[in-house]
Amino acid sequence: MTSSDKFLATARQVATDEARALDALAESFDHRFVAAAELILAATGRVIISGIGKSGHIGHKIAATLASTGTPAYFVHPAEASHGDLGMLSKGDVVLAISNSGEAPELANLLAFTRRFNIPLIGLSSKPESTLMTQADVQLQIPAMGEACGYGIVPSNSTTLTLAMGDALAIAIMKHRDFRPENFRDFHPGGKLGAQLSKVRDLMHGGDALPLVRQDTPMSEALIEISQKGFGVVGVTDDTGQILGIITDGDLRRHMDGLLQKQANEVMTKQPTTIAPDALAEEAVAIMNLHKITCLFAIDPSKGQRAEGLLHIHDCLRAGLG
Repeated sequence: MTSSDKFLATARQVATDEARALDALAESFDHRFVAAAELILAATGRVIISGIGKSGHIGHKIAATLASTGTPAYFVHPAEASHGDLGMLSKGDVVLAISNSGEAPELANLLAFTRRFNIPLIGLSSKPESTLMTQADVQLQIPAMGEACGYGIVPSNSTTLTLAMGDALAIAIMKHRDFRPENFRDFHPGGKLGAQLSKVRDLMHGGDALPLVRQDTPMSEALIEISQKGFGVVGVTDDTGQILGIITDGDLRRHMDGLLQKQANEVMTKQPTTIAPDALAEEAVAIMNLHKITCLFAIDPSKGQRAEGLLHIHDCLRAGLG
């Protein structure tokens, strides 16, 4: 067997071992998981995550996932907890302590503090008879599947299971709270994810920036509006401000003969494609790509056909979409 074959065989073995471990975890969920979720939901404070070594790394991620899905949470390093950070804990909080062996000495002071001040403790470990699990109010047990290295010394199966347990807990609580994409964006305003969850109203132009003319406006004036507002289009309204149509550069080319002698309603394209202000901006990009257009008026049908804003493809591109 060549070196390449050995590398690939090991990679497949590790992935297979971890997949089997996850299957075992899925079968193991029971009333203890429900109790942990209910304990967190009932908390009036925050979820404090703690762990040492690889468990600490996973704990950081679990805390971040909980916090980003509507459950206030943060990570406390157990060593720092023993040197003053225990003061971060207070009544109303819930502690989630992580240790695969359940015997990490660094957690001792944290566990004692929760017992002394009656702070609910959730233990996450593969050893049900360990100190952590016997002290905990609720025990989240992951299957003892060994490690993917075959020697039991490289955290792999155990860390994968711990991470999956944290994800399951966070998402179960998120769904119970009916936490939706629009809520998720509140905690992820930056980066690609924030852009994908942006709504049309977050990016659109409104107020005096809207390029609008009435249907009887001479095209000489409509052209000035197009030029001044800088979007390359103008919306055409009736006397009450309801959108009747849109004039684009394509409409201008089609009506070039005698253009300046016409009114806006003679040049416009009727019933233009629009979008709701609360729609995702990513949906707007898809619509613009489908119809090969560069702008969409934002209209809330429940409020009539009055334009609330205008979204240009460049606004979406600047936000990281497209």
